[in-house]
Amino acid sequence: MLKSVSSPTKPEVLVGMETSDDAGVYLLNETTALIQTVDFITPVVDDPYAFGRIAAANSLSDVYAMGGRPLTAMNIVSFPTCELPLEVLSSVLEGGAQAVSEADAVLLGGHSVDDLELKYGLSVTGVVHPDRIVTNASAKTGELLVLTKPLGTGFVTTAIKGGLASNEATEAAIEVMSRLNAEASEAMLEAGASACTDVTGFGLVGHAFEMARASGVTIELWIDRLPVVHPHALEYANMGLIPAAAYRNRDFVADHLHKAFDHHPFEMLLYDPQTSGGLFISVPEAKAPLIPGVVVGRVVELEDRHLRVVAED
Repeated sequence: MLKSVSSPTKPEVLVGMETSDDAGVYLLNETTALIQTVDFITPVVDDPYAFGRIAAANSLSDVYAMGGRPLTAMNIVSFPTCELPLEVLSSVLEGGAQAVSEADAVLLGGHSVDDLELKYGLSVTGVVHPDRIVTNASAKTGELLVLTKPLGTGFVTTAIKGGLASNEATEAAIEVMSRLNAEASEAMLEAGASACTDVTGFGLVGHAFEMARASGVTIELWIDRLPVVHPHALEYANMGLIPAAAYRNRDFVADHLHKAFDHHPFEMLLYDPQTSGGLFISVPEAKAPLIPGVVVGRVVELEDRHLRVVAED
């Protein structure tokens, strides 16, 4: 689709569209580069305040994935004024503002339109030193891969939409999706991480594939190590409460993925689309313990496919 779109560039563009990275980066001077990103989503939970906070955390995450610090944000709102009371919108914006404040950024305003469906998110501007940019295109052979948030929130939010989610699973998913990736971002910089991306709509394997392809390596994932947001998440998947995007993610990576097993109870976790997911970080083995998260794989030399998933004996 983008092949027909003219996209002139400049030498100051340090990260553009070529590697499907989380945000764009533009050099301002020797010590400062500008990070720009935008994201908005439809509701994933019933509580408007929680949805606003989750959507804002999801948008801010792209700056953290690049090793940057958010500075400013602008609201992006689509709201069905004939379907929902304005109090709902107020709660959504309050949740978003709270997340922006926690990120020590400033909300400058935004734009809204009357629409058939509620959507909310942010455009975010951040900064990073040019020498400290972390991209998805520089994972190195021999490094370990750390995931900083558990998977399975897509299964839980699907169960929420079907009115089948338990309170415990719902609360666990909201806590995980609401959590900023600020601490994980700081830790990866301290650890000297080589590459990073955040796990969102393409699922773990989708974003791992983008990192592997951009870095010219193969990523090996250890399926038994994958963290799960709540035990009920796998129960929901077994009940068939799987978002349609999970099947699209599976099809997207099918030609690039080798599985060393026929069936595994955690398999659908690989494809589950996440909202405000964790950072997926490639880091030298000795420094992996410095990052809050779970080691879920390693980077190996390029094989016939960019992804390999193995199960423990």
